[in-house]
Amino acid sequence: MSGGVPAWVWVLTVAGFLGIVAFDLLVMARRREHVSTRGALYSLVAYVGLAVAFGVGLWLWGPGHSGPEFAAGYVTEYSLSVDNLFVFLLVMTRMQVPVVAQDRVLFIGIVLSLVMRAAFVLAGAAAISAASWTFYVLGGFLLYTAMVLAFEDQEEDAPDEHRVVAALRGWLPLTEGYHGSQFVVRVESRRVATPLVLAMSAIAVANVVFAVDSIPAIFGLTTNAFVVLAANAFALLGLRQVYFVVESLLTRLRFLKAGLVVILGFIGVKLILEAMWETHVRHLASWDVPQVSTSFSLAVIVGVLAVVTVASLAVDPVVDATTD
Repeated sequence: MSGGVPAWVWVLTVAGFLGIVAFDLLVMARRREHVSTRGALYSLVAYVGLAVAFGVGLWLWGPGHSGPEFAAGYVTEYSLSVDNLFVFLLVMTRMQVPVVAQDRVLFIGIVLSLVMRAAFVLAGAAAISAASWTFYVLGGFLLYTAMVLAFEDQEEDAPDEHRVVAALRGWLPLTEGYHGSQFVVRVESRRVATPLVLAMSAIAVANVVFAVDSIPAIFGLTTNAFVVLAANAFALLGLRQVYFVVESLLTRLRFLKAGLVVILGFIGVKLILEAMWETHVRHLASWDVPQVSTSFSLAVIVGVLAVVTVASLAVDPVVDATTD
């Protein structure tokens, strides 16, 4: 399941991610204003740089094809996570989250969802290592998800996180309004949560809901749990920077959903072909089932995202792009 990755590499990697989380918490504790577009862009470049350095390390010293698998998985997770940004924007707008608190709400919600995703990843890797027919299930699910995404109503509300938020509001004592960026305040000698707890819960649940799509997708590229977890962690931890950078541009990517449909469909077909190879071709040499390489998968994913971005900006060009 670990793809030949030694235990000490797992320990160092987890420690590295915990260090990134601790550093981000320290920076947020000292910040007193809204995250600027320029500051978010610098942070985004740093996160992408760390992911690239990690990928290069895997490419040079990692086992098997872990380097290209990480690259394809990272790009896939990031592309599928872009859809989450629309949910983030919806939560921030509907709940009227103060701008000074948005960074903390996103960060804590994303970290919580990353912990929950790790359980999904480990469970998925165990299932795949136990039975190759799992590819059929994951591939079929991705094809189904692509069809649902292709035909769903664009005006439909965000997924089931609203039910969780409503449930929390039913039993959790809350203040009437926000108190800056504080999650808990003292009211009449007792501690009471602020509505930021609900916003954070909505972000966390939304990320877990979307993991139902993205985790099967990355398992279509690699079954190495170490690579899957690392790609998820780098993509999610750098996601909030993308939110602040492209917050005003999200609505312009009108062809994004079409691109995600293509990516999910492509990986779904790849999974089914892989399942056919594992369960039949090895025993029936007359079958001629093509195998899709990781490098080809990466090229398809990057190519689709490039076409979607260029087409969206060509139809709805950015006229006034300002930075803070």
